[in-house]
Amino acid sequence: MKITEIRAYPVWVGTRNQLLVKIETDEGVFGWGESGLSGREKAVVGALEHYREFLIGRDPFRIGALWQEMYRSQYFEGGRVLQAAISAIDIALYDILGKALGVPVHQLLGGKQRDRIPTFASTTAAPGEAMIEQAKELVAAGWVAMRLSPSGHANPTVYEPREHIATTAKWCVKAREELGGDVVLGIDYHHRLSVAEAASFCQKMPSGTLDFLEEPIRDETPEAYEALRRMVDIPFAIGEEFASKWQFLPFIERDIHQFNRIDICNVGGLTEAMKVAGWSEAHYVDMMPHNPLGPICTAATVHFAAAVANFSWLETRTSTAEQLGFDNSDFFPVQPRIENAHYAVTDTPGLGVEVNETLIQQQSFKFWEAPHLKRHDGSVTNW
Repeated sequence: MKITEIRAYPVWVGTRNQLLVKIETDEGVFGWGESGLSGREKAVVGALEHYREFLIGRDPFRIGALWQEMYRSQYFEGGRVLQAAISAIDIALYDILGKALGVPVHQLLGGKQRDRIPTFASTTAAPGEAMIEQAKELVAAGWVAMRLSPSGHANPTVYEPREHIATTAKWCVKAREELGGDVVLGIDYHHRLSVAEAASFCQKMPSGTLDFLEEPIRDETPEAYEALRRMVDIPFAIGEEFASKWQFLPFIERDIHQFNRIDICNVGGLTEAMKVAGWSEAHYVDMMPHNPLGPICTAATVHFAAAVANFSWLETRTSTAEQLGFDNSDFFPVQPRIENAHYAVTDTPGLGVEVNETLIQQQSFKFWEAPHLKRHDGSVTNW
């Protein structure tokens, strides 16, 4: 079997673009992948065009060797754009291999260790009674783990952390009181805080209020997270921006975090994700995958979650509190479906996703830019 074509489809689905990648072979078997670098899809398409030049005619079963060649056969290795392209290709190659052998992808990763995948959902209402009500509805629908809403994150132009951390802390405490001690509660700060701001936020709540604190600060400097760890006692969930096992290295080896927010569509696909999972297992760090976009990412991550021992919850953006349209059934007639806050692990060969290629060919790409936030003094801050 040989690769005959690599097609990139950057298309608008719901409220964002999804970059879908199809790899075709001379035996009629094809595979689908997805890139996760949201907002920079055109850059990834360019990288895919470069890789296409030497992947045509190659054996799609040599997934590990092709990964190494894509990563190492250039002077400027790695980076988020190249790894997002490698991720999509890697996932599609696993889809091809599973279909060719008649087995689900999780079987290629060592077989399933669980029959269904628990998820966590997110509230969307601003901190207040409406957020508490959303959280109760999630519990009633079967969720036992969730992220609460931070104050001020809905403003598309201005974010001033010190104006919001006290309000957010107050309603996190209220949520714990209302929901009880059995529900897993966390919050995602989307790396908008400094070390001092994150510490202040945590110190405004009794110990045990939150079970995880996600991306409170930027991750370029592991030492900053170590400084924050000395001041707070909440487990950290970090890693959705990491684009290789090497970015995970200091966080795993220095026991900085407790949950790996790995993104299959950014880290380097299933090939790289399995290496990070094994490494994390040795340090008792659980996988808590980032899953913000389409059904191909969801399917690949479900297979990954089924096959690894150290797993907590998979993110879902489809719940009683959130419907973003990323799982459009017209585009993806066969895809993983949430049932009682879990995804079933199927035995369909490959990823188990079907794409309406004719329909997505009719869709357009829309330039989407994340909010460019500023503080009151006019300085730029993180989104």
